[in-house]
Amino acid sequence: MKKTTMFMMLWIGIANAQLTTIEVTPKFIETNGTKIIDIRTLTEWKETGIVKGAYTITFFDERGGFDMPKFLETLNRVVKKEEPFALICRTGSRTKMVSQFLSNELGYKVIDLSGGVLHLIKKGYKLTPYHTKTNKD
Repeated sequence: MKKTTMFMMLWIGIANAQLTTIEVTPKFIETNGTKIIDIRTLTEWKETGIVKGAYTITFFDERGGFDMPKFLETLNRVVKKEEPFALICRTGSRTKMVSQFLSNELGYKVIDLSGGVLHLIKKGYKLTPYHTKTNKD
């Protein structure tokens, strides 16, 4: 009985998971209208800038650690669980992991922006300078 219940809960979680992975492009950023969550670190935001209008919510700290309850608390102030939103990082490695977890384990509707900020820069997108008081962190 317990195994059946656990299997059903896992199956429902997977069936409800909504993860989309797309190559990030300037066109997506400029025309999609989806909220973008930049999960990089403060140092990275300061070095390159951020996507205009992005919400800055660090997931992994400088040492690779993370505080899931704090991240989720901040994320839930920005998006509703049933609302699609996009995650971006430097190259797409972190967003791949975080997107899969948020989607598969917690049921969020996540768009993983593959390639990250570096790909956007390579495609000619101009990032906005990061300023603590003017960004949505």
